Amino acid sequence: MNADPKTISIVVADATPSMRSNRQGSLWQLCMAGALLLAAAATVHPAHAQDLPSAPSFVDDFTKFDQSRWYISDGWSNGPHQNCTWSKSLVSLSDGALTLGFEKRQTKDRAFACGEIQTKKRYGYGTYEARMKTDTGSGLNAAFFSYIGPQDKQPWDEIDFEVLTKDTSKVQVNTYISGKPKNEKLADVEGGTDKGFNDYGFVWEKERLRFYVNGKLVQEVTNPAELPTHSQKIFFSLWGSEKLTSWMGPFSDPGRKVTMQVERVAFTALGQPCQFPESLACSISNSN
Repeated sequence: MNADPKTISIVVADATPSMRSNRQGSLWQLCMAGALLLAAAATVHPAHAQDLPSAPSFVDDFTKFDQSRWYISDGWSNGPHQNCTWSKSLVSLSDGALTLGFEKRQTKDRAFACGEIQTKKRYGYGTYEARMKTDTGSGLNAAFFSYIGPQDKQPWDEIDFEVLTKDTSKVQVNTYISGKPKNEKLADVEGGTDKGFNDYGFVWEKERLRFYVNGKLVQEVTNPAELPTHSQKIFFSLWGSEKLTSWMGPFSDPGRKVTMQVERVAFTALGQPCQFPESLACSISNSN
């Protein structure tokens, strides 16, 4: 990680509005206009290419902010459950990582501001992985996930890693299939999500979905009815709620800026070579 503590603000010119609504216990709903067309599926393994289109494999270590890949959510909230407004000023490059923030800042209808980014393209079967570190605080959610929904003229499919920072010893994994929650499970994170960077990854194939924490398998799904079937965008977000207390814990003003950091994110399409030595794609055998 870069030892230079300088924070670099990110200025973007995108104007594609995006809205997501979280679920009761796990409810999300994204309303987003101006979505891009599906990207070419040239790098998907030939056996799967006809099944699920995908943008190409990539690795991003956030040495710079790639505006051709990422869109920064800015200027709206995801519904009455969310107590913060997305703000591009809370997305920055800091200490060799992408940093998303949450802080007290009054907007027209919210008392707090928060950060989110999402890919502009959609991705299909393959290995998704992120190396990230969270903060602490009840009523907050630090998430790495993929999502697609009705605003893109697609059914609501989603694959999640969510750290409810009321308890940083665990991460919640789950999926949504046509808007219905499936496969929810809490997985242990040895040492805690806030004490250092941890690796979160899922391997999504046509006939199974596997979740990994620091290289350890924590959940496997093989029921065809519980597997996503639509290409999705990749998201990182940090947000709070004063209403979803049974899920996220009672919210209390942290009295400071809360952050989550992402050192690296990668997508490796099925059948493609792994892209860095620590990648799950180097050690996990995918289906043919």
